[in-house]
Amino acid sequence: MSQPTSPSRQNPDPAPVSFYEKHKVVYAKRARGYFDNWRIALVLLTQIIFYVTPWLQWNGRQAVLLHLVERKFYIFGVVFWPQDVIYLTALLIVSAYALFLVTAVAGRLFCGYACPQTVYTQIFMWIENWVEGDRNARIKRDKGPLDATKLRIKVTKHLLWGTLALWTGFTLVSYFTPVSELMVSVRHGTLGGWEIFWIFFYGGFTYLMAGFLREQVCKYMCPYARFQSVMFDPDTLIISYDPERGEPRGVRRKDTAPTTAKRGDCIDCDLCVQVCPTGIDIRNGLQYECIGCAACVDICDQVMDKVKQPRGLIRYSTETAMAQHLSRQDILRHVVRPRIVLYTAILLLITGLAGWFLAHRMPLKVDIIRDRSVLAREADDGRIENVYMLQIMNTEERAQRYRVTVDGLPGVEIADGDEVDVPAATLHGFNAVVSVPPEAGRQGANPIHFEITAIDNPDIKVREKASFLLP
Repeated sequence: MSQPTSPSRQNPDPAPVSFYEKHKVVYAKRARGYFDNWRIALVLLTQIIFYVTPWLQWNGRQAVLLHLVERKFYIFGVVFWPQDVIYLTALLIVSAYALFLVTAVAGRLFCGYACPQTVYTQIFMWIENWVEGDRNARIKRDKGPLDATKLRIKVTKHLLWGTLALWTGFTLVSYFTPVSELMVSVRHGTLGGWEIFWIFFYGGFTYLMAGFLREQVCKYMCPYARFQSVMFDPDTLIISYDPERGEPRGVRRKDTAPTTAKRGDCIDCDLCVQVCPTGIDIRNGLQYECIGCAACVDICDQVMDKVKQPRGLIRYSTETAMAQHLSRQDILRHVVRPRIVLYTAILLLITGLAGWFLAHRMPLKVDIIRDRSVLAREADDGRIENVYMLQIMNTEERAQRYRVTVDGLPGVEIADGDEVDVPAATLHGFNAVVSVPPEAGRQGANPIHFEITAIDNPDIKVREKASFLLP
């Protein structure tokens, strides 16, 4: 009978396991081509809109200004107040469903072309390529010793990065503080504490994420990368490598056909890996790190041209199309499917309703508060009076004169003046003393209605309910 082994011999100490992947610097190579041109166009478009919009003027003010101090959001000719938060809700819902729709149809298309992280990473990489050179030059320089030339190049790059990041932070703050006031404060060194904080906070994060973290934001920090698989299905367009055509991969002479060399079209040049901003190998299949930028498509098409093979070894396609060898027309026909119809219908419905309500929005808001310090009082002529505070909000950018009337009880009238002037885009308080004969109603609360009407435009009117107390 064999002797039992000791616990130390039965369970030798396991090798240590690391829960953290060692970070490898991604030196992305520039891939020029059709999709790169689209990326350049969208980067320029989004940044022109972002940097230029605060400087646009409208009716003598900043065209787009989210003025938190005044609690007003100016969007060209429309002024939004805190009471209009429903429109912000609609905007967020529309944005969410638009993202769902785009993702269900074309995967992470937003990530690859319009996401702020991608956009600023792209801009920082352009600066890096301009100052330091291409991928090979950057790798060689980083491996070399720190000499005067390397120090000068690195300092120049980071100065340009920092300048752009601070200007980005300044631009963000200029959406909340008028840019003209902000420029004066910068010149005179009188910036407020919050302005300084947000300029450096947003600028610092731009510098950090676009300059250093880059692909780590997309892989580890962005929640969209994690839940995108819920919105994917076999008919979603994704960046796909065709293994039937590309395998077995391997190097061959330029003038040798793949069939002669008994290899696939992929020559295993690894350029698709070198141009990937997240450092993945698309030939390993769909991965959550892929942001759908199509840089690998551009570079692979160039390689296919050089080896005289058809383009499309790496292309936008779907899992269904790859499995069933569908044509482009068949792929487009598969786009219309139940979830796409549902997302589109909801998106159109919410957008249409929000647009209709915005177009028919009444540029007048009224809040009525009865004076609770004096419930009811008797006037010298024996009539019973209640005092009300009317908060009249003129949301138009021109002054208005309103007439205030009241009804609901026999003989009810406003004791003082019944007209009030309200400046443009202003909340104005108006005290209304309402009186009725003592026999006009029952003891206690009696319903009455105030009607506030613009004198020069009777279509602008608001009717609000209130209570009149009789002793």
